Amino acid sequence: MTGAERSVTLRPELESDRAFVAALYASTREEELAQVEWPPGAREAFLAQQFAAQHSEYRANYPGASFDLIVLDGEPVGRLYVHRRAEEIRVMDLALLPHARRAGTGTIALGRVLEEARRTGLPVTIHVERFNRALSFYERLGFRLREDRGVYLFLEWRPEADAGAEASCSTG
Repeated sequence: MTGAERSVTLRPELESDRAFVAALYASTREEELAQVEWPPGAREAFLAQQFAAQHSEYRANYPGASFDLIVLDGEPVGRLYVHRRAEEIRVMDLALLPHARRAGTGTIALGRVLEEARRTGLPVTIHVERFNRALSFYERLGFRLREDRGVYLFLEWRPEADAGAEASCSTG
């Protein structure tokens, strides 16, 4: 069954979801942290501290942002955090559990943000780590480099660029 045939919904993140969101965060760091030998309990303590810092930073610095869980066939499988501003729609974070990746779920969830951008005429922006495998996902969706910020690349998707791509595809 493809992501398009499955039910992908968004729902607001609740305080009762904190354990799930912490585990999701840990799953996004597995590959990176596997390269380090950790004493017993140190990895878990590090992940808990990093998650708590990120959780606090997002809520303190992005007032009015939407913090949603991505739900696939009734089960939470990810998160999509979005901050809507007058000049842009900023995707703060998109993360999926390993089993939900590369199945269309992220495309459906992010597609809803891109559709909102088409309706409002606003660009969508996101910071992506330079070596993050998801970079090719964003590029496939039409995000382009706006600025190289060292470790992070600042990407932008523009509705007018998307419309031009659709027009050239439909005529060619």
